[in-house]
Amino acid sequence: MISRIDLRGDALPEGSALRDLLPRADFDVAAALEKVRPICEDVHHRGDAALIDFAARFDGVELERVRVPAAALTRALEELDPAVRAALEESVRRARLVHRAQRRTTHTTQVVPGGTVTEKWVPVDRVGLYAPGGRAVYPSSVIMNVVPAQEAGVPSLALASPAQADFGGLPHPTILAACALLGVDEVYAAGGATAVAMFAYGTESCPPVNMVTGPGNIWVAAAKRYFTGRIGIDAEAGPTEIAILADSTADPAHVASDLISQAEHDPLAAAVLVTDSAELADAVEKELKPQVEASKHVDDRIVPALSGRQSAIVLVDGVDEGLRVVDAYGAEHLEIQTADAAAVAGRVRNAGAVFVGPWSPVSLGDYAAGSNHVLPTGGCACHSSGLSVQSFLRGIHIVDYTEDALAEVAHHVVTLAEAEDLPAHGAAIKARFGWKVPENK
Repeated sequence: MISRIDLRGDALPEGSALRDLLPRADFDVAAALEKVRPICEDVHHRGDAALIDFAARFDGVELERVRVPAAALTRALEELDPAVRAALEESVRRARLVHRAQRRTTHTTQVVPGGTVTEKWVPVDRVGLYAPGGRAVYPSSVIMNVVPAQEAGVPSLALASPAQADFGGLPHPTILAACALLGVDEVYAAGGATAVAMFAYGTESCPPVNMVTGPGNIWVAAAKRYFTGRIGIDAEAGPTEIAILADSTADPAHVASDLISQAEHDPLAAAVLVTDSAELADAVEKELKPQVEASKHVDDRIVPALSGRQSAIVLVDGVDEGLRVVDAYGAEHLEIQTADAAAVAGRVRNAGAVFVGPWSPVSLGDYAAGSNHVLPTGGCACHSSGLSVQSFLRGIHIVDYTEDALAEVAHHVVTLAEAEDLPAHGAAIKARFGWKVPENK
């Protein structure tokens, strides 16, 4: 069901050579880009009419309007299962605790007497948030996008999720309920690339945004790439990934269940076990069969994901070698199930989020750890972070120098301007002092 890659014995290669040995899903955003281009431009030129036509074409629904009525949001929350509501409220509470602590404060540095640089943090003016609605419903993604944006102080939030034929052309009612619970009243029935285009260009119903965040399929990723520069994006999210670094102390039943938990997302989902224990590898393989058989979404998601080229059991000589492998892989989610897991986790350099020990599974982070589950995929954890309050803030430097403070450094500025053959830069300094550079004091 799951392949093996044996990296024992020989010295592990460095850098890209090691990355090339590791499993990864095929996810060709460039090819998808050419297919979403005409869709995005149709939305640009025809606005809501294009969104309505694409909802009929892609989602099989006939929409009268794209924006979800306020009454539908209220009704969805009123009719929500009380247990689901309680779980969502607890998820929101924990997410707010973590993200509120990420808020940035204005800070002023006195560089010299009379010369200061202040860094202030300003939220993005308007953000479009995307909640997927294809193979599964993700109210948790509503929370993970909305909470950090709200804690950052974003003044205008809009959310899009695909229209659902089973719910009269509205997004899934649990998505709507989560929006109502969070106080988001601007919601649109739009999915995939059409939603990103709606946000980027604006339509009759939806004013344009400055930034789009949220996970999605390859069409969402391609649309984000298409609009990069016009709008800000969080990331081009690819298929979900779990990597588990484990030794002989790990419970094979736990490891198998955690691999399956991510495999059930999508047939392209990646499930990777890195271990120095052949015995654990054998035990995990033995555990997979009955656990998979007892699961839902077996044939359409779990089995294709576990048997695909993106999933594998990777055998290494020791935990140190295992750390090198998982750092090269740069997983979206990385579990550490080893002896002294906290110490090993502290040595990890590349991961979207790290889950320490047997009682911190990825599923906890998906819903109720307080952490954010919108994380870098496809190895991007080596240079990118997950969604946070910082994602929605812009740092602005405010430079405030007195005449004396400028005079004290003027000769350096002029010297550097002339060294770069930009004499007008230096002239802008000289003009303030009667065209004579003050002597260094």
